[in-house]
Amino acid sequence: MPQTIYLDSNATTPVLPAAIDAATRVMAEQFGNPSSSHSHGLVAKDVLNQVRQSAAQVVGAGEGHVVFTSGATEGIQTAVLSALCAIRARRVANPDAADVLVYGATEHKAVPHALAHWNAVLGLGLELRALPLDANGQYDLQTLAFWLPRTALLCTMAANNETGVVGDMAGIDRLLGAAPRRPLWLVDCVQALGKLDLDLQRTGIDYATFSGHKLYAPKGVGLLYVRRSAPFTPLMAGGGQEGGLRSGTENMPGIAAFGAVLQALQRGQTFASHATLRGFRDQLEQSLRKAFPTIVFNAPLAQCLPTTLNFSVPGLASKTLVDVFDAAGLRVSAGSACSAAKATPSDVLVAMGLPAWQCESAVRLSIGALATAQTIDVACTAIARCGEALRAEQAAREQEADGSAANAPSAPAPALAADGCAVDAAAFTLQWAELDDYLRTHPGACLVDLREGVEHQVSGGICHGDWKIIHTPVSALTAETPPWCAPGAAPVVLVCRSGNRSLRVAQWLHSQGHTAVRHLHGGLALRP
Repeated sequence: MPQTIYLDSNATTPVLPAAIDAATRVMAEQFGNPSSSHSHGLVAKDVLNQVRQSAAQVVGAGEGHVVFTSGATEGIQTAVLSALCAIRARRVANPDAADVLVYGATEHKAVPHALAHWNAVLGLGLELRALPLDANGQYDLQTLAFWLPRTALLCTMAANNETGVVGDMAGIDRLLGAAPRRPLWLVDCVQALGKLDLDLQRTGIDYATFSGHKLYAPKGVGLLYVRRSAPFTPLMAGGGQEGGLRSGTENMPGIAAFGAVLQALQRGQTFASHATLRGFRDQLEQSLRKAFPTIVFNAPLAQCLPTTLNFSVPGLASKTLVDVFDAAGLRVSAGSACSAAKATPSDVLVAMGLPAWQCESAVRLSIGALATAQTIDVACTAIARCGEALRAEQAAREQEADGSAANAPSAPAPALAADGCAVDAAAFTLQWAELDDYLRTHPGACLVDLREGVEHQVSGGICHGDWKIIHTPVSALTAETPPWCAPGAAPVVLVCRSGNRSLRVAQWLHSQGHTAVRHLHGGLALRP
């Protein structure tokens, strides 16, 4: 199998070894409850205080509060609840007070969903407005200025998670500072940590959210910055931890791990510099341009994080590109990880007003701050291989199209164009741990690789011991029974990249009475 290169760091990152050590040390040695007054508790509290101090310094919190949370979503919920409770109180005292909640049209779904949720729960009936953006992904400040007199809360992003576009926070700050009635301001800083210089105390930002797993800390830990003068209503009430701002026993392993990441940022020796990351991104950009001459980048790179590339290739669906890259060992995505399972155009690119084909075929490539020159070189080589394979496939299709109608491929199997058949999958699903036993007890059985030809080519195919492997792309299947499923044929086990295609083909074949067919759950992605 090809060497694996992870290029989806905007979705999540591995955990820094120093962070793993810090979490392990807390779980094994410094395991006290920081609320306890004995020595073990005091040790844990000291760890907590040290991490809080590091966090405050890294984000430039000044006199503001730094609250540990389970992640950015909790931070957003807390900030929105706090702001809306304050807005409700203001409107009770003054019914003419600002009554509009404004969020950027390209915000993470956690923001508009939180606004709608708490607006309904609190019965406020406030108006929600999506602030438009231009084709470069920048906020429309003229519209914002027009809306400001009625704006009670503004929600923006420091940097977009899909495109990497860095928002004009300074421009927004100046605009808000000049407003007669300044609204509360929440900023999603998830993609900013470690990638942008932060000094929150010198801005007018009231709330800022961070998530550890976007920068080499574990999942389940995050930060919420709250300006000292900003209104606050705890989302979590209980034992009064975090100075009463967020109750619940602190996630000390996660906090300690996050602390190790923050210390690495402060020391400046662990992570690649912004200039180095920009150089890596430029190298990947050039490789993509060579591999796909018609490529279109969906945001100006000069306005983006030094870690993010979002692009579309005419004639190639995002799923096709993701599948081919995955077969070549490159882990990329078709957009936000929270929306990856939905086959819909990117909401972010739609909000930017980009053409439909770009929104429907976008791919995001994002590198992490631990990237090295060696991994980037390997990635560039794999990108070139993907380009060559896709061009060869396109040439073959064009040659086939020029052939006679008699040689045209048959219509695809009807069931494969539908949502599957009503056949119980449990009866014909194999786990990888069961595969060898199944093959041994079924002499003559073979594996059928259903991946498309280009995936097969860039991966070098698959092998599994001495067992026979047949390559039959799903696109080559027709309504006729495949030869390897003819009456009397040996049992077959279907495999693809993720298990989705093999499941649908197995359902179809079983519905046709071919019961000697199995499919591998999870496909090659779950291969040991």
